[in-house]
Amino acid sequence: MARDYYEALGVPRGASADEIQQAFRRLARRHHPDVNRDPAAEERFKEINEAYQVLSEPSTRARYDRFGENFRQVPEDWEERVAAGAGAGAGPGGRGPFGGARGRVWTGGGGDGGIDLDDLFGGFFGARGATGPIPGADQQAELPLTVEEAYRGGRHRVTLRGPGRSGGYEVEVPPGTVDGQRIRLAGEGGRGSGRGPSGDLYLVVRIAPHPRYRLDGRNIHVPLPVTPWEAALGATVPLEAPGGTLKVHIPAGSSTGRRLRLRGQGMPNPHGAPGDLYAEVRVMVPPSLGPRERELFQELAAESSFDPRRQP
Repeated sequence: MARDYYEALGVPRGASADEIQQAFRRLARRHHPDVNRDPAAEERFKEINEAYQVLSEPSTRARYDRFGENFRQVPEDWEERVAAGAGAGAGPGGRGPFGGARGRVWTGGGGDGGIDLDDLFGGFFGARGATGPIPGADQQAELPLTVEEAYRGGRHRVTLRGPGRSGGYEVEVPPGTVDGQRIRLAGEGGRGSGRGPSGDLYLVVRIAPHPRYRLDGRNIHVPLPVTPWEAALGATVPLEAPGGTLKVHIPAGSSTGRRLRLRGQGMPNPHGAPGDLYAEVRVMVPPSLGPRERELFQELAAESSFDPRRQP
């Protein structure tokens, strides 16, 4: 495990879910390898993702807060097991299912308040008298993708760090994968006990912020720079989109802020209709003018009665 996850994101331990998400997005935008060429940026980005994947999931965050760096070894239903051990199911001598006293609440850290996980789980299985197989816990991790990678899909290699993990996984990402979508890797979760099957590993897709594209579900929003004459006279111009270059028709008299909808050109959808692409017109003026250009603009200014500040 890397350094403390809260420290990695630069948030206090009592941070809200919104504060954690905002911190992640801010840091991801700064350290994503597509925008930061510093060799250390990729490792920092992985550290940020690892911290966010744990702290953004309430149940996982609760285990991390309680058990510290050993949280991955604790089953997801540990609270139910503690509750069961505090009742009639307690083992001999008034001890609960984790081998501790009835009703005891375990906290992370060292000293007397710490946890011996071997005793904890050994006590659980021994107290319940379980001799049969115990399934492993499902686990969750994040899969960071760019907008283009999510659009195209394809095979990706994922390397995860943690107890009992080595090497990487080849993951098939469906075209049109959206933020928050989960990809299941059967049998790659926590190890079972007593020949019990391993749990599953769920990869949660997180699409990194993009300097041009903004996603809204399967819809894609992208700025469309145009010249003053293209906006005034109308034109057909090229537009770079995640799926390739598109031709966009600009109606005459288009002003900055006008949205042009291209149906079906958003994120693909393997199980239904694709999203749409919205190109937002942005009228751009030349940063400098040649003598003839200046003359023509002056002629236009003298000839035109258009006043954008006058209310119709």
